[in-house]
Amino acid sequence: MEIKSNQSTTNRPDGDRILNAPYVFTDIPMYLQQLKSEKSWEKNDRNAITVFKSDKITMVVAALRAGAVVNDHAIDECLTCQVLSGELKAETEGRIFYISAGQMMTFHAHLAHSIQALENSEILITTFKG
Repeated sequence: MEIKSNQSTTNRPDGDRILNAPYVFTDIPMYLQQLKSEKSWEKNDRNAITVFKSDKITMVVAALRAGAVVNDHAIDECLTCQVLSGELKAETEGRIFYISAGQMMTFHAHLAHSIQALENSEILITTFKG
């Protein structure tokens, strides 16, 4: 297996990290602390970092400010959104769901949905290719 890593950027100078290997350890609290210390968090209502990426699975840790909205989002993959802290409102197919810490919502590919952070929230997003 080829080990995949990313390179640092001007926005994330300490961003070198392994994204795919026979095993990848992820320190979620450390990444959340990093996200909230970056300039992007100061300027925007969200910040996120990819912590694992293979041919079939991508995992992203994200921090959202209260009021952050992702409207009419649909992707070509199945998606789970696990709330680590805070509360989200999810809308899909005319229904509204409230998701709080310890809960998760799963969307099939191509299903349009909107998510709003009702309070500052931390989430783990995982996408799965078929």
